Amino acid sequence: MEKLLEQIKKGTVWAFPGGVHPPQQKSLSNSAPIARLPLPEKLVLPLKQHIGASGKLIVEKNQHVLKGQALTKPSANWSVPIHAPTSGTIIDITPMPSAHPSALPELSIIIEPDGNDTWCELSPLANPATASHDELVDVIHNAGISGMGGAGFPTYVKADIKQPIEFLIVNAVECEPYITADDTLMREHAAEIVKGIELMQQLLNPTLCIIGIEDNKPEAITAMTEAAKHSEHILIQTVPTVYPSGGEKQLIKLLTNREVPNGGIPADIGILVHNTGTLFAIQQAVYEGKPLIERVVTVTGNTIHNPGNVWALLGTEIKHLLDCQGFSPVPQQRVVMGGPMMGFTLPTVRIGVVKTTNCILAPDHKELAEPGPEKACIRCSACADACPASLLPQQLQWFAKSKEYDKLQEHNLFDCIECGACAYVCPSEIPLVQYYRVAKVEIKEQIAEKIKSDRAKERFDARKARLEQEQAERKNRHKRKPAAKSTEEQQKVADALARVKDKTSDGDNKSAVAAAIARAKAKKQGGELEPDNSEVAKERAARKEKARLYKEQKARNNGDDEPVDDKKSAVAAAIARAKAKKAAQAAEQTPNDAIASESPVAADDKKAAVAAAIARAKAKKAAQANEQAPSDDTVSESPVAADDKKAAVAADDKKAAVAAAIARAKAKKAAQANEQAAADNTISESPVATDDKKAAVAAAIARAKAKKAAQADELAKQSEKTEPQSNDESSEGSQQTAQEKKKAAVAAAIARAKAKKQQKEGNDQS
Repeated sequence: MEKLLEQIKKGTVWAFPGGVHPPQQKSLSNSAPIARLPLPEKLVLPLKQHIGASGKLIVEKNQHVLKGQALTKPSANWSVPIHAPTSGTIIDITPMPSAHPSALPELSIIIEPDGNDTWCELSPLANPATASHDELVDVIHNAGISGMGGAGFPTYVKADIKQPIEFLIVNAVECEPYITADDTLMREHAAEIVKGIELMQQLLNPTLCIIGIEDNKPEAITAMTEAAKHSEHILIQTVPTVYPSGGEKQLIKLLTNREVPNGGIPADIGILVHNTGTLFAIQQAVYEGKPLIERVVTVTGNTIHNPGNVWALLGTEIKHLLDCQGFSPVPQQRVVMGGPMMGFTLPTVRIGVVKTTNCILAPDHKELAEPGPEKACIRCSACADACPASLLPQQLQWFAKSKEYDKLQEHNLFDCIECGACAYVCPSEIPLVQYYRVAKVEIKEQIAEKIKSDRAKERFDARKARLEQEQAERKNRHKRKPAAKSTEEQQKVADALARVKDKTSDGDNKSAVAAAIARAKAKKQGGELEPDNSEVAKERAARKEKARLYKEQKARNNGDDEPVDDKKSAVAAAIARAKAKKAAQAAEQTPNDAIASESPVAADDKKAAVAAAIARAKAKKAAQANEQAPSDDTVSESPVAADDKKAAVAADDKKAAVAAAIARAKAKKAAQANEQAAADNTISESPVATDDKKAAVAAAIARAKAKKAAQADELAKQSEKTEPQSNDESSEGSQQTAQEKKKAAVAAAIARAKAKKQQKEGNDQS
């Protein structure tokens, strides 16, 4: 390191490979001082004028802004704001053509100046020498400063770098023909540039700062040497005039003999490079509080009557610069942004000046002739000899034409600085740089798409794995083995088993206890055992067998040789109950089908109706009997009630006799059915229970007979009222008939009373 420092301080300069010597043409614009231009009619400010993300808008349309007022604020990494170059009104915020060979639209702020050029409130640092590192970085960041020599790298990122820096290099070479912006800036503002260098030294603390200037700028060398003479750590180094000595990697090689590794940056080898215009902007921001709103631009070419350098506000249209410097266009005029080697032809002069614009070249046809048609490569190797990055331009061009992007990367296409030296020396006029630019863009797009697809695949694989894991967990949720038990828990299980063994002395419980012991042992060992239901099944079978034996014993106790037909007895009992219920309803309600005459036809109709009613009752009761258990009521005939009934019927006339006969027949039939049902359903072995049931049945029969007698009485009355008096009866006969009716009614009342009494006695006995 010490030896390298000694060599540098002695003025040693190392050579880099390749390079060309095009005509300089710098004398056209470096003889006059930097000029101030009148305010343009409008300013077009793209939001993105640097490498990185654009800022976030903080203004709106029709808003009035002041000079130096921030229009955007940083919104992401490598994002710097832009500021209003003058006071005025924002007339629109819309996409406008960008300062790029494609002129693709870029969101831009259009300001209409008010002519007052009124500054906003500025906040310079009172004592920058004592300011903290973060404070200085914030000032540089908020001032919107980015690299003004080429790519437009955000300056605050370089100022806040964490790697140790040995050499700070100031790029004042300005090697490209026609451009003299840095030359005139160093002549007129050398002291301010040195102050900017000292601020970067304060931030980076390098061992040495080297200012590299080409030997074709003697006045700039003198001015910078005078301004830096009081500083021991600033060295002015003159380098030979060769293009492209102003390239970052080439200048590092010239001044330090170090090479930036492939795919690396200068900070990887302890070196940082800044442009003179960038350092001047840093001094303006820190000492005066001014943001980056203008820069020096060289306006030159044979079609410009007053070539020179001007202070151009950012956003000023190229047309305004040309008009102010006396532009006289020729047919098929070309206007180039940048120098003749690395610049590009503008599709329109309505594009605004940006932070990286250092030259506007308007040549005539002799000065910068149109390139001729592309011819076949003659393999002269002139392009390889001129390449400052030691690449193979011819091979790269073949791969670019065939779109073999993998081979382009293998041949280090991205080490190309697009200086144009290869195209300058090509005798076949092949636009090599254009091939490389297109290939670089396509490769970057492919890499971006691959990264995007890889991330999508990673997300898909992660989601698939997560879903499979969740599904496996759901399946195995109930199959997990219990955790191993501690010694205390195992001892508790053993004690419980011992207690169970002591308590299981009964023979019937031995099998259940054995099963419980087996399950406990299996659980203790961490396994799983299916529940044993064999003992429960055995107990259920034993209960069923016991119930069957009980039924057989009960049938034998009833004295029946044949097995009892439970279904038939239930149906018979249901029929008997239906008959009794129908008889009671007939006694309580007024009958509609009274016997109207003594004709045997009427009697037959009555019988038919009664028979139909009995059949319906039987069908209904049979259906109910299938759904419910048969009752155990047994019915027996009471002789007392029968005698009362006979007396009542004997006292009635012919019509009453017929009704009574029908009632007796029904009652007798019902009594026989009830007796048969009682005999079939007798399940009790106690004679006392049998007598109680017989009494209850007798009471029921008595009630039925009483109701039937009352019904017959009512039928007779109705028949007497409705039947016409067809024959002449004596008054004596009428009186006798009335007396007989009264006797029948009295007999029916007596029968009902006796039936109620017998029912009550039967209930008491039950």
